[in-house]
Amino acid sequence: MDFNKENIARFGIATKGFVYTLIGALTFMATIGSGGSKSGSNDALKFLQNNRLGTILLGITATGLVAYVFWRFYQAIMDPDKEGKDLKGIGNRLGFFSSGVFYGLMAFSAIEILIGSGGGYGDSQKSMIVTALSKPFGQAIVLIIATVFLGRAIFQMVIAYTNLYKKRIKAQNLDPKIQNLMVTLGKIGHTARGIVIGVIAILTYRAAFSYSFEEIRGTKDAFSFLQDEFGTIALSVVAIGMMMYGIFLLINARYRDMKRV
Repeated sequence: MDFNKENIARFGIATKGFVYTLIGALTFMATIGSGGSKSGSNDALKFLQNNRLGTILLGITATGLVAYVFWRFYQAIMDPDKEGKDLKGIGNRLGFFSSGVFYGLMAFSAIEILIGSGGGYGDSQKSMIVTALSKPFGQAIVLIIATVFLGRAIFQMVIAYTNLYKKRIKAQNLDPKIQNLMVTLGKIGHTARGIVIGVIAILTYRAAFSYSFEEIRGTKDAFSFLQDEFGTIALSVVAIGMMMYGIFLLINARYRDMKRV
């Protein structure tokens, strides 16, 4: 593969898609009793390690996540998508930067699991919030973290249900069948992701208001919450939606217009 910016971006987006497809598939398998388990990113990475050719697959995934981090930081700093320097553009670019930080932690987790040290991103995330909650202004800090999660959840819904989202896909002049597939997968996938992040926000608010370390949760616990509160069918639908989000990213990695990269 030619390691230019375009291919690095495509590799990174595809890797993110692979991780989300795996998270959704493992969780769905658990709901129908066919193996698997309710999984967050950390569980998906460990699943790769524990299977045949696991070290190779995990190494490729870790490299792909690093590529995605590079792409996100490049979007934030170099602005290839011409977001601009107005308030909206700066907000979008800050979003790219925060995404880079988030997936940077995930990449670090993958590397830790690969070399056999540390518990992974899920443990690091929980430890970070536990540490924040124990500080003098910990409640306020965790409330801010919860609000960031809530904002991300709302943003996923905005992506799914606005015409701007459809316009961006159609602006790439793809085959109509590919366009329709991406619109459908993207809408369902972003909705499922928004639901999961929204549940994480709720659980993080609970932790802040109750000062309870036990309330601090991640994606896997959000899946458990959905199953406990709304049933296995609801969890199955969300898990399928997460798979669709991953597939949407895989298709996006193949067909996205990278001319300005």
